[in-house]
Parts: sequence; structure tokens; C-alpha cells
Amino acid sequence: MPATLRLTMAQALVRYLCNQFTVVEGAKVPLFPGVFAIFGHGNVTCLSEALEAVKDTLPTWRGQNEQSMALAAIGFAKAKRRRQIMVAASSIGPGALNMVTAAGVAHSNRLPVLLLSGDTFINRRPDPVMQQVEHFGDPTINVNDAFKAVTRYWDRIVHPEQIISSLPQAVGVLLDPADCGPAFIALPQDVQEMAWDYPEAFFEPAVHKIPRPRPDRDRLQEAVKILQQAKRPLIISGGGVRYSGAEKALAEFAAKRGIPLAETIAGKGALTHDHPAHVGPIGIVGSTSANALASEADVILAIGTRLMDFTTGSWTAFSQTAKFISINAARWDATKHRALAVVGDALETVGELADALGDWTAPAAWTQKGVAEFAKWNAMLDGFQKPTNEPVPTYAQVVGVVNANARSRDLLITAAGGLPGEVMKNWRVKEPNTFDCEFGFSCMGYEIAAGWGAAMADPMRTPIVMVGDGTYMMMNSDIYSTVLSGHKIIVIVCDNGGYAVINRLQNAKGGASFNNLIKDCRVKEPFAVDFAKHAEAMGALTRQVDSLADLGPAIEWAQNNDRTTVISIVSDAFTWTPGDAWWDVGVPATSERSEVREAHASQLDGRKRQRVGV
Repeated sequence: MPATLRLTMAQALVRYLCNQFTVVEGAKVPLFPGVFAIFGHGNVTCLSEALEAVKDTLPTWRGQNEQSMALAAIGFAKAKRRRQIMVAASSIGPGALNMVTAAGVAHSNRLPVLLLSGDTFINRRPDPVMQQVEHFGDPTINVNDAFKAVTRYWDRIVHPEQIISSLPQAVGVLLDPADCGPAFIALPQDVQEMAWDYPEAFFEPAVHKIPRPRPDRDRLQEAVKILQQAKRPLIISGGGVRYSGAEKALAEFAAKRGIPLAETIAGKGALTHDHPAHVGPIGIVGSTSANALASEADVILAIGTRLMDFTTGSWTAFSQTAKFISINAARWDATKHRALAVVGDALETVGELADALGDWTAPAAWTQKGVAEFAKWNAMLDGFQKPTNEPVPTYAQVVGVVNANARSRDLLITAAGGLPGEVMKNWRVKEPNTFDCEFGFSCMGYEIAAGWGAAMADPMRTPIVMVGDGTYMMMNSDIYSTVLSGHKIIVIVCDNGGYAVINRLQNAKGGASFNNLIKDCRVKEPFAVDFAKHAEAMGALTRQVDSLADLGPAIEWAQNNDRTTVISIVSDAFTWTPGDAWWDVGVPATSERSEVREAHASQLDGRKRQRVGV
């Protein structure tokens, strides 16, 4: 008989996680280096008992909110470029549901996180338990079923032996470049406590390496033929380039072949801003340079991108006749929008494509056009960022000062609101992989939590988190978490009086300003929050600055501090950096407002430019 260990299901689960390893930069490291957890009904007895026993091997960090701690795990995964994975564990009921939004972030952005939630009793003897949501027609359903819509892998353990098959499957999904995303496992309370004789072999140390699938040879040759006939090729570099570690290979490929290279939101930071092939960000929050080239390109080489509407300008950024080649580890993403799907790892595929192309290069005139358009864009940026005598600075000016004072390896983090567009355009990347803008799910509240996770991932650099006042008010408690844990971040709060960028969209489509800026909400009287004092109450060092001239010295002061520092500055709510592509949104077909009727007519005209059949 094979040797066995008698453990509770929770103890066995934790022991398995402790024995999973991976290789990063040639070094063997834990695949799961830590757990974010809030203990409560459903996990405070069994799972916490198992985690306490290994607290020096698998550290547990207490979050302030289940959503934010799962977002911290996602920020960690991004900073590690999907090579190591954090665990987020919650109680049942509201604790679990708080993590659903974070699961959506991970799912949309193809990022790994292992979510463990407490669950109700399988034996149903004490039903209904506290926090249990009952379905009258199906007693097997509870709140944990909500995760099915936003996870790549979902399971509920109803017998202690089941983790022997479930956990390897979860790890397989977390490490698969094609299916990567969140894995969720529900842990019923009575099953967590059950003891079972587990085979010792289940706990043998395992070293995992992320697979690199090679492209199909015939598809690769088709791609070569299309590229060799191209007169105006354009590369779109997505997040998959960074997760594959293909930054250097792609940078060399684009420069040698003379192909202009634009970046998506997830892809920004694969190249430095001044790389000779770089032409800026593309799409709705993109640059005039990249969007101008996209409109003329005859072949689009899309690498590691899912081609979301913010990249494609809702499919108006390209000509009707442009051909697409899509290199992607995920078949789902590669086969979108009539593209020639070349399914494979970005690093391996770019290398094989470079070899197969021989001496081919893009026409010199097209290469030079990319250089010229990007030069014009940089001159525009200099103008947008130049200080003026206006009493309230614009986002562009604030971003310019923060960028200028950031150290080369500092990691910029932002997410929803007006800042993604402004940093996409105005932030000039100094070193690869120093930029994180979560805009696949556009999740308000990601920023500060992700900063905590990113600080854990790399203590040798400082995350600089830029948030608007609306996002800060939505989720700020992990400032306290970073103070408690000693993981320093710098937070820049741009206070523009509410949800300014949504007010912009509301106005742009003919709507009156309503319920977005604080002054336009149903309030007794507008009130300005003192963000510096609020953050100070959570233990951060803080400073309120009143001008651009004060912002630079404040950032230098923050960089030399020994703990999390929050800087607040009032920012303009109405001035935005241009360069946007068109965006398809719903606009009322009829309205009493003439502005809305005009906007609807304009929207219909815009839809005429969308590519057919995509």
C-alpha cells in the first residue's frame, strides 16, 4: 500500500500549495508565495488553522476588504508577469461575493489568481446557516455559483478526496497561457474539517514551467506571405507580449524590419517610449500618431491582444481592406475579426516569423512616416504638459510632472476614470514593464490595492499609484494595509470634483451634466474631502500640494520616505489630451434635448465607418 498522511481537507489543500514551485530568472521559487485572507464564517476554523501552521512558509496577509485583497493578488500577478500566483481566501456569503468583481478583473485581463471561499454545509443538517442564500427550487445553489461567470476554473469540493484531482486542474489553468485566468474553489465547512488518508505522493514538490506552444507551420507561412506583400504594415503589441517575455525579441524584430509598433493598454510598457519603432498607444485612449498610421495600414500584425473596442476604435480605426494577422496563445483571441490566426506563444512565434521572413523589410518611406508622426506627437505632448498660469493644472500637466520625477524602475499603476487615457498618452515609459493600467475591466478601486500587491512582488521598486478622487473614495483602505505590512507605495490623488471623465462622455453625447461631478449631484452642498488628512489617519505620510511647482518636490520627498505616502492635488475636470479614436456607445434615438438628437445622428454616421463583418 502506498504511504499516506491523515489530514483534514483544509490541511491537505494548504500542504499541496506549499509544495508547488516554479522557476523565475533561473531560480526555483514558490508558485504560491502568499495568501490574502479575511477570516470569517466558513473559513476561520479549518482553513485558518491550516494556514497558521505554515505561516512562515506560506505567509498570510490580512486585507481590509475581500475585493481589494483579491485585486492586490491580481496586481501581484501583473507585476510578476503571471509567473507567480497569490491566493485570496474569503468567508461565505458577502465575503465571497466581494471577490466576484476582482474575479472579473482577472478574467478580462487573462490574469491568474486562486480564489478560495468558504461554503455552506454539504450535509445540509444546520441549513440555513448564517449568510446562506437559499434557492427554493435548487438547494445546491449559493452565492459561490456567481463565480462561474467570471472564472476559468470553478469547483466545489464535496468530498475531501476531490482535491487530489481538482487542485492540479486549477494549477493547470492558472499557468496555461491560452486559458489563463482566475481559478475558484468553494470549500464547504463540513468538508474542510473532514480527515482523509491522502497519498504522500500528492504532496511531493513539483516544479512548474509555463508552456510555450509553437505556431502551426502552415499558418506561419501564410503570415509570411501576407507580410512580404505589405506596403504599410503596423504592429499592435498587446499584454501577451509582456506575459510571454517577448519584449526584447519584438523590439528587435520591429526595429530590424522597419515596422511601426503601436501599443494597447495592456501592452504599453513592452517597449520604452523612445524605441525607434515605437509610434505610441493606439485606439480610443491612443495617440494621433498611432491612429494615423492605423488608418492607412494595409496589414496589421496583432500580437498578444484581444483587440477590444478601445484598441480598434470600435472597429473604425482601420481601413475596410486592411488584413489582420493575429499571433496569440489563445485560440479564442487569435480567431477574432477575420484575422489569420497564428496560435502560439509570442516569444516563440516572433522568433520563427523573423527567421522565415528572410531579408524582408517594410518600405523605407512607411518606416519614416512612423518616425515623423511620432515626432509630431511628442511635440504635442510637450505642449500639453507645459506649465501655464492657469490656477488648476490639467491631468496632462500632472502626469508630466509625476513622470519626470519618477525613477526609471518605478511602476506606474492606474485604472478607471480619466487617468487611463491621460497616462496612456502622456506617460513616457523609461524601462520596460514599468506600466500597469487596468482597463480591460475598467475597475475603479484596482489601483491602491494593486499597488500593495505590486510592492510585494518587487521590493526593489516603488509603485506610483495615480487615482482620481472618485476612485479614492470607492476603495482606499489598502493604504492602511501597506502601512501595516510595510510595503511602501506612493499615491497621487487627482481631485477633480467627482467622476469627471464620465461627465465628459455624458456631455459629448448631448446629455446634461448630471450625477457625476459632485456639484451636479443631489447634495445639500458641495464638500471637498481633505484626502491628505484622510490618508494620514490611516498611517500614511501625506501632503496637499497647491501647484505644479510644489508637486515635483513633493514626489522627491515621497520617494525618500520610509512608508506609504499620499499626495493630493486639485486637477482640472474639463481639459483632456486629444488623440482619441471614435467610440461606439448607445445614444438615445429620441430626446427632448436637441444636443442628444444631434449626437445620435453623429453616432449613426460613425457606425458607417465600422469594418464590415467584425
